[in-house]
Amino acid sequence: MALIKSVRGFTPKIAENVFLADNATIIGEVEIKEDSSIWFNAVLRGDVGAIKIGKNVNIQDGCVLHTTYQQSTIQIGDNVSVGHNVTIHGATIENNVLLGMGSTILDGAVIGENSIIAAGAVVTKNTIVEPGSLYAGIPAKKIKDVSPEQTKDMINRISNNYRMYASWYQE
Repeated sequence: MALIKSVRGFTPKIAENVFLADNATIIGEVEIKEDSSIWFNAVLRGDVGAIKIGKNVNIQDGCVLHTTYQQSTIQIGDNVSVGHNVTIHGATIENNVLLGMGSTILDGAVIGENSIIAAGAVVTKNTIVEPGSLYAGIPAKKIKDVSPEQTKDMINRISNNYRMYASWYQE
C-alpha cells in the first residue's frame, strides 16, 4: 500500500480512480485528479509547498516532486507523462506534455502545452518553454517545434498507455 502521510495539517486529496503503486509516497499538500497514476518509488513531497496534479497524468517510477518553502508550488495540467526518474522542483507543467526520462525541471520553470522535454534535459530556473516545442540539453534549449502528429503519436499515446498499464494492477 502506498505511503500517504499528512503533515502540517495537510492531507493528500486523491481521486478515487487514481492508481498508486505499493511503494509510492504522497505527503502533505498534494492533490491528484481522476485517471492519474503514481508509479513505483515515486515521491510527491508536499510538505513545504502544494503539488497539484491534473487528470490523466502519470508520474512514473523513481520521480521526485518537491518545492521551495514559501517560494514555489508544482502545477501539472491534464494529459501529462512524467518519465522515469524525473525531478520536478517548483515548476508549472501545462496540458499535453511529455517529460523525458531523467529530465530535471527547476523552480519557476513553465513547460508550455503540447511540448516535449527530452530525456536527460535540465530546464533551469524560470525558463519558459514555448508551447508546442521540443527542448533538449543542459541547459535545455529549443530544438524544434512539435507537430500535431508528434503530439498525437508521443504525448497522447504514452499518457493513454499509462491508463491501460494502471488498469492491469486493479484486476
